Amino acid sequence: MWNFLLLFVSAMVAGSLALFIPKWNEKDFKLGLIFAGAYLFSITILHLLPELFADHDSAYYMGLFILLGFLLQQVLNFMSSGIEHGHIHHHSGVENSVWTLMFGLFLHAFLEGTLLSKQPSLLNHHHGSETLLIGIILHKMPETFALVTVLLTRLSIVKTAGLLLLFALVSPLGMVSTDWLHGQDFIGQSTVNILFGLVAGGFLHISTTIFFESSPQHRFQLHKLLIILFASGLAILLEYLI
Repeated sequence: MWNFLLLFVSAMVAGSLALFIPKWNEKDFKLGLIFAGAYLFSITILHLLPELFADHDSAYYMGLFILLGFLLQQVLNFMSSGIEHGHIHHHSGVENSVWTLMFGLFLHAFLEGTLLSKQPSLLNHHHGSETLLIGIILHKMPETFALVTVLLTRLSIVKTAGLLLLFALVSPLGMVSTDWLHGQDFIGQSTVNILFGLVAGGFLHISTTIFFESSPQHRFQLHKLLIILFASGLAILLEYLI
């Protein structure tokens, strides 16, 4: 229940900030995005990948599922115009339609919510899911902020608020749906592991894209490096403390 509420509230808060703060500092947003990307990348390496490969029944094919997840995220990226990694368009000429954009983001958000299933799985057998929850929230807040900023260039504030509400519910719905499917025995644990592998590949795509886009001229910037090191250190600390 708490995971459901935290996912929903974090998205609503970030989206509401974009709704009611017409002027904001893009530089600060990018720094926050880099922090979120570094944490998400670190927790994928430290938590997701080791536990996914720990299952000897699916480890042989897990690399394939992660690669497919990476490629799937590339497709979703085209649909969403890059909003998952904080790509904000400051004009009305968004490449894709609102519905194409929302479909890509909804599918991405639903899949990441499945990681927080309360049912026993590889991802919470050895460690708790708290570090994953933190990573998803850190990723979801700038993602939602970017989404609302883009929607406001295309839609009224009322329609944008409605889509914000729906988007905030998608990740919690993914979490609840996985719990329900476990209870109905519709899918086995190996199928769940495949799903988690796809999400891990998506996280690798998103986080590395954030790194690449943060320094498009490939210039060394100490403050960005320090943010990445701090976020990575925090992920390491929380992973072994929680």
